[in-house]
Amino acid sequence: MSSFDTILVANRGEIALRVMRTARAMGLKSIAVYTDADAASPHADFADISIRIGEGPAADSYLATGKLLAAAREAGAGAVHPGYGFLSEDAEFARACAAAGLVFIGPAPEAIALMGNKAAAKRRMMAAGVPCIPGYEGADQAADVLAAEAARIGFPVMIKAAAGGGGKGMRLVPQAADFGAALDLARSEALAAFGCGDVILERALLQPRHVEVQVFGDAHGTVVHLGERDCSIQRRHQKVVEEAPSPAVDAALRARIGAAAVRAAQAIGYQGAGTVEFLLDQNGAFYFLEMNTRLQVEHPVTEMITGLDLVELQIRVARGDPLGLAQNDVRLEGHAIEARLYAEDAAQGFLPQAGRVDRWQPPCGDGVRADSGIVSGQQVPAFYDPLLAKLIAHGRTRADARQRLMAALQDCVLFGPVCNRDFLLQVLAHPQFVQGDITTAFIASNFPDGLAAPVPASIWALGAALIHRAEQQRCAAAAGGVAAELLGWSNRGSLHSFVRLSCNGETQSLQVSEEPGRLRVAGPGWQHRVTGEGEALRVDGRRADLRSWRLEGEKLQVATAAQIVTFTRQRASSGTASAGQAGQVVAPMHGVVRDICVAEGDRVAAGSRLAVMEAMKMQHEIRAAAPGAVAAVAVRAGAQVQAGQLLVEITPQEDDRT
Repeated sequence: MSSFDTILVANRGEIALRVMRTARAMGLKSIAVYTDADAASPHADFADISIRIGEGPAADSYLATGKLLAAAREAGAGAVHPGYGFLSEDAEFARACAAAGLVFIGPAPEAIALMGNKAAAKRRMMAAGVPCIPGYEGADQAADVLAAEAARIGFPVMIKAAAGGGGKGMRLVPQAADFGAALDLARSEALAAFGCGDVILERALLQPRHVEVQVFGDAHGTVVHLGERDCSIQRRHQKVVEEAPSPAVDAALRARIGAAAVRAAQAIGYQGAGTVEFLLDQNGAFYFLEMNTRLQVEHPVTEMITGLDLVELQIRVARGDPLGLAQNDVRLEGHAIEARLYAEDAAQGFLPQAGRVDRWQPPCGDGVRADSGIVSGQQVPAFYDPLLAKLIAHGRTRADARQRLMAALQDCVLFGPVCNRDFLLQVLAHPQFVQGDITTAFIASNFPDGLAAPVPASIWALGAALIHRAEQQRCAAAAGGVAAELLGWSNRGSLHSFVRLSCNGETQSLQVSEEPGRLRVAGPGWQHRVTGEGEALRVDGRRADLRSWRLEGEKLQVATAAQIVTFTRQRASSGTASAGQAGQVVAPMHGVVRDICVAEGDRVAAGSRLAVMEAMKMQHEIRAAAPGAVAAVAVRAGAQVQAGQLLVEITPQEDDRT
């Protein structure tokens, strides 16, 4: 038995806060670590003790074992909870904790090391009789050997980082001609994320489901599973929406896949919380994908259908207590769905976003849970994962859970960095999702260009009306001694004002007219009438579903049930600078330039790779939109850049290739 009363949470954001809440409920003290970039994060404020460990970059803070152990010693911690990501699946960190006399709240280092290497894990699973996808997991990592193995397996083939997961170091290769470039990118990303560029190859299953099983083991030989989760809604091989149980799994399949997951955990003497991930094909056959030796981001859906606190179970098992559960004790009640709120622009290829959180209003209600790690006023840095919050809904049926989650998303307000809330609503409303007929190809098939949500004229009218009324209030406050009934009065009848707004690259000049009890807003080819007060506004008699709005300077942010929109007011006296003039290639986001692929004087074709950027732990290629000659390269590899900063200047030319 291991006794401790203080836990250092070696993580940040929502998972750090979530672990600390359970620790406090169990009567334990918690220690937070934070960086300058996270100084205003709620996890640092919630903890009993908070210790600074660096400026911002993860390599010098949340990934710095020495700093974390020093913080644990300073605060008198008895245990370390790694959360997920960062060092949660780092066997050396688990060993270092043990050497420092700290209880690592997770599995043994040997289990982490074995399952953290996809090649070794796959070999062990095959030996244990767990179904696996055909592929290559050999030690020879020469490019020509890998290319030959890919040809043997047959295209399409999947390249995966051997030392980690989470979508990093993973590339789907449809044909042999694409293999070399995809291998280079996968290795580079894997090396940056995990410190190891080794990969494995697998035959790509087309349109499978991603189904994972939550397992738990204790030091007394008990291993149980807590049902499955369906995590098929993914972009860039990272999960977006998860649910439990899976709509594709019946009781018989649940028994088979659950038994396979338990067998996998038993094969490595597993203790603590773990997840065995499978791909499920259209015929009901399942194949081992990987095992995550930690708590999963999506663990709340399992908690909501089982009634168990998985963090509490982790802590009890780490103390040496029996799990206290037999397989027959596990009951699945109802359905739960989780949506991940990311700081990313779904209309721009899901590019990560950073910036100040101007307003954060999480939803609430029956059966709704919001796990967030942000507060109004804090900065979302570019150093870390773009996950901001998780919204989870539980209902008696899948339909109940879906409706509750949609209502929760509609009530959710995030002003500041562009987020994926509106995209999540479109996913949940899609007929294919409603029917439960989903695969890992869902987003690529149904949203190939990401979010396609033009701002309707009614929202433009709403924005103009809000600005007009704000101007009226400002003028009224400045008009000391003027009777209220005279404010805005004219002997020439209806007063008109003009509001010029820009949004998503479009600018409209709108006329706002005062009419008895309403405003008439006219735009290019349309007009709407706005009535009501405060947030109870109506457009042409229909409720606007306005959830919140914020006007600061020339920026107006509007949240309705369907959309979060940011308008910029263009005044006649001010010009507007373009983010990138013709021929200029600018950074689409905050981040680090990992590679510059061209030099001054180079000829490039449309689609040529110009640079590789890294932001929020993922790498993104910047490609030429049109043919031309490189006139100038404005940055060097390794430079930190801001969104809109010039990267490469290209002189447009005709593509004379034949």
